[in-house]
Amino acid sequence: MAKIGIFVGTVYGNALAVAEEAQQVLEQQGHKAEVFEEATLEQWQEYLQQVVLVVTSTTGQGDLPDNIQPLYAELCDQLGYQPDLRYGLIALGDSSYDTFCGGGHTFDELLQEQGAKRIGEILLIDAIEVVEPEVFAQGWVEEWGTLL
Repeated sequence: MAKIGIFVGTVYGNALAVAEEAQQVLEQQGHKAEVFEEATLEQWQEYLQQVVLVVTSTTGQGDLPDNIQPLYAELCDQLGYQPDLRYGLIALGDSSYDTFCGGGHTFDELLQEQGAKRIGEILLIDAIEVVEPEVFAQGWVEEWGTLL
């Protein structure tokens, strides 16, 4: 079973709720999962040979939430190439904006550029259509967990 770091970018708590639900689902599958809401580069580096799940909402004009921006900046400026990292991504957004799920797409683009290997497709959660994102994400997380 996999060791999974769940890294959260949240403004109002929906992404955190999704991350905490994902942790429960993954642990029920026998994985070891830990949620990081104010993550550091050092915590991320513990998972370079493991698996990461990024769960992030989008704020402003397609930006990452304040709590995950420092980690993103450090990954850009200090870490670089991470070819052994396997990851999944859940992006929350509002499709009435042109920058729908922009935060998640931004994080995905960075990890792709750095050589990380995405497992499965990105899960996009639309706030207009989904009232309980943590419930909506369960099926995706269950499937993703079987791919590890």
